[in-house]
Amino acid sequence: MPPEEPEYLQQASNLGNLDRPQIAILDFGSQYSHLIARRVRELHIYCELYSCLVDADLLSKHEITAVILSGGPSSVYEEGAPHVSQGVWELIKSRNIPVLGICYGMQELAHVFGGRVEQGLFHEYGKAMAHRTRSDCSSILFQNMPQEFQVWMSHGDKLKELPVGFEAVAATANAEYVAIENLETRTWGLQFHPEVTHSPLGKIILENFCVGVAGAKQDWVMADYAKEFIQSVRETVGPDGHVLGAVSGGVDSTVAAVMMKEAIGDRFHAVMVDNGCLRKDEAVSVVKRLREDCGVNLRCVDASERFLELLKGVTDPEKKRKIIGGTFIDVFQEEAKKIVDDIGTCDYLLQGTLYPDVIESISYKGPSATIKTHHNVGGLPASMHLKLIEPLRELFKDEVRELGLALGIDELSVWRHPFPGPGLAIRIIGEVTAERVKILQEADAIMIEELHKSGHYRLIGQAFVVLLPVKSVGVMGDGRTYENVAAVRCVETTDFMTADFYHLPYEVMDSMSSRIINEVRGINRLCYDISSKPPATIEWE
Repeated sequence: MPPEEPEYLQQASNLGNLDRPQIAILDFGSQYSHLIARRVRELHIYCELYSCLVDADLLSKHEITAVILSGGPSSVYEEGAPHVSQGVWELIKSRNIPVLGICYGMQELAHVFGGRVEQGLFHEYGKAMAHRTRSDCSSILFQNMPQEFQVWMSHGDKLKELPVGFEAVAATANAEYVAIENLETRTWGLQFHPEVTHSPLGKIILENFCVGVAGAKQDWVMADYAKEFIQSVRETVGPDGHVLGAVSGGVDSTVAAVMMKEAIGDRFHAVMVDNGCLRKDEAVSVVKRLREDCGVNLRCVDASERFLELLKGVTDPEKKRKIIGGTFIDVFQEEAKKIVDDIGTCDYLLQGTLYPDVIESISYKGPSATIKTHHNVGGLPASMHLKLIEPLRELFKDEVRELGLALGIDELSVWRHPFPGPGLAIRIIGEVTAERVKILQEADAIMIEELHKSGHYRLIGQAFVVLLPVKSVGVMGDGRTYENVAAVRCVETTDFMTADFYHLPYEVMDSMSSRIINEVRGINRLCYDISSKPPATIEWE
């Protein structure tokens, strides 16, 4: 018989936030659904994302100020296409909740209210110019906007007949119904995507709907969020409870750790594991930042020799990840046991779940897909018998940074680039050895220093050096060298789902290359990665 799958600590798949008024975004599987949520949050309005198949009973527990229907890849007239349940429509009608349908969402409105959607003669993907259907058109959605404006289209189907009670308020050269409204039912539809940056005035449209139509309060502020969380943790943990948490020094774990320290002081026990594959002097700088500067009760475990010994001879990236992940769990559990032995008991574990992780578990995946009900939490086994505290699970990455600044964490820490869990092990292509880690640490430190010095660091989403399993001939002084090749990877991205290579100026590349080749023994050639995602990934392994 195959071995049984281990049980892991589980997180809930929804937020369960019943007290805060919200805009509900119903996801039909669009790649842009999370962007709608981010744009609404940028207006300082709280929103949550649900599957389009959400049950009316769940929604009814919340104070819903508006509903937004996302786009999606399906055709509303096809068998098996997703549709909002009758119960949800009845809830919307009984509470007089305003609705905005975007792309597929607009076609869903047509499907439900007697319009007609057909496949268009031409697909419309990319930029288009939308214009109001009449010069005197005064739709509230287009308040403070010009007569004509740029939008982003991504659809093959189009609305052929208006649903009952609706009128057209905007069109393009290819589609006569790109914005529709029914003032009596407080329902609007857009064929284009206001949430993407290629619709430059899209944020105004969303604000006109969320604030102008729905009257949503713009009170989603990170300083207030921190106060609410701190009070909530104190009530949950009680005056004597203790919380464990693993920290890495990244922005997420730093912000979570500082919030826990503010809530319960030294009863939060942070553990950092040095796996031997961190950035140069990372463990020392994290201890200084968290323990000395922020007052977090932190212990750092140097397990670098243990990790590097297990990585000997391993070249497969997936095996590297599994070895590092499994060993991290072992080390963390050993350290947690020591802490529990010292303090007597501990019932809670801090987990740095972000809202995109929650979205992944509740988003609509298609008619045949199973919606996940939980994520594995860092692979920590259920035998630890700990209850989770997840302070960041309502937040996007940019909100975590805003929260960090509100908590007084320094800007350098808040704006650090993401760093993978396995660390430099997956940026060393091939076998990981102490010598190769040292080479990469030095090169990586120089690259980051040059990006800060030239003012490009904050403009880049992620930057790192990769050490390749390739050697090349070089000439240094009067001697011939035969050393390693390294590659620099810098990308600009907002969501890490897609990314473009960053156009680093030649003079910065020149300075970076000169310093790395001259100051790092073991590298004699530096390349710059100009691939975008897709088709390439951001990391090399």
